[in-house]
Amino acid sequence: MDTKKLRQKILDLAIHGKLVPQDPNDEPASVLLDRIRKEKEQLIKEGKIKAPKKSKSAGDTSHYPKEVPWELPEGWVWLSGEDIFLPMESTSPKGEFFDYIDIDAIDNATNCIKKPKHLAVVNAPSRATRKVSKGDVLFSMVRPYLRNIAMVELDSCIASTGFYVCRCSEILDSKYCYYLMLSNYVVEGLNQFMKGDNSPSINNTHIISWIYPIPPLSEQKRISGAIDGLLTYVGNLEGATSGIEKYIDEVKSKLLDLAIHGKLVPQDPFDEPAIELLKRINPDFKPSDNLHYEGDLPEGWCLTLLNDVAWYGNTSTVDVTSIGSDSWILELEDIEKDTARIINMRTKAAREVNGVRHSFKKGQILYSKLRTYLNKVLIAPSDGFCTTEIVPVTASNAILPDFLLMVMRSPYFLEYTATCGYGVKMPRLGTNDAKKAIIPLPPLAEQKRIVVAIKELFRVINGIRDNINNTE
Repeated sequence: MDTKKLRQKILDLAIHGKLVPQDPNDEPASVLLDRIRKEKEQLIKEGKIKAPKKSKSAGDTSHYPKEVPWELPEGWVWLSGEDIFLPMESTSPKGEFFDYIDIDAIDNATNCIKKPKHLAVVNAPSRATRKVSKGDVLFSMVRPYLRNIAMVELDSCIASTGFYVCRCSEILDSKYCYYLMLSNYVVEGLNQFMKGDNSPSINNTHIISWIYPIPPLSEQKRISGAIDGLLTYVGNLEGATSGIEKYIDEVKSKLLDLAIHGKLVPQDPFDEPAIELLKRINPDFKPSDNLHYEGDLPEGWCLTLLNDVAWYGNTSTVDVTSIGSDSWILELEDIEKDTARIINMRTKAAREVNGVRHSFKKGQILYSKLRTYLNKVLIAPSDGFCTTEIVPVTASNAILPDFLLMVMRSPYFLEYTATCGYGVKMPRLGTNDAKKAIIPLPPLAEQKRIVVAIKELFRVINGIRDNINNTE
């Protein structure tokens, strides 16, 4: 199974500052860089270290960005490889044997070093001169499009000169560096400089002259942690032949959790805070206490009740005898659990119905209050009528229906409904308990960014599912 697109989408969000929120208390990368430069200048002045050699020209620079590739979040900075990588060091094998990392030692499917070769020093290849240490990132300059990239986990190894050894300066976290070098922005950008026919390659200068998006150091660590967590879920999808839907749902669930905790896209200080919009709609509005919402509330967000941002329970009940024969009738069994995909879409004429139904309109959220753990929650694609176990929910002007849907499908909301459902065999969520559910509400502009990001990620994930189904 190919999950490369999903991995790259995660890395792309990360290096654009859209995977974790920015923290205004972080020291900006530019401030740290200035301090490091001043300290080095002082050490050079005192004769304690030598001045760095000026890098040689890369020759053709026509492919290098003449302008910054995209606008970075607050506190980030564009830096060249010369600013973020320490100079490479050469060494030679000593003793009787040594551990050698050549390009073939990299598993480019997992981006790990399979196993260094244990060689006799007398048989050392002429290319075995790159000194490496634990935490260094190896980037193959030979056919870089193959992505032979890995982080060194061992000490006392020697690598091939076919690698550029990315040893991080004080401004760069090694794990963030690893993910950065794996990104399409870096790999595809450097691919432009390849020369040669049999083994097209780039050189050192291309890497140190390229520019890289660098967040504050503390944010780099948060980004790396978030990527680790997401890629763990994605890793469960690799090679899976059974239970694939479960793994895909876990990935989606994790993404929704990040989204409603403000960790999927960056906050924008120019967004109107959510509380200002809520007060404009209702001057008497008061934020809710942090009861069952865990974690710090991002800047500009507000905790509110579902009843403050949506109409829940104000349903219109219709006797089935007054429903037209060509009208859509939605029953619980028509909705797939967990995915909320519509399995069947039948009219009244195509099924036997009696009693009463709730009417709903296109764009309303349809929420199953029966056995909420089945997560049968969706946005109505058209008008219709549904079982009274489904509650049509109308979003107010303060919340986008797509964002409210994400909240109501998230692990956070599922945990809440599990604590207050009544009934043993067929637990239901009561109307009053639903109205009292606490909703984390971002600024409206940020809701739109979150919705766009989630839809794009889910599109990629669904594409993976479709590919699997087509090949099984």
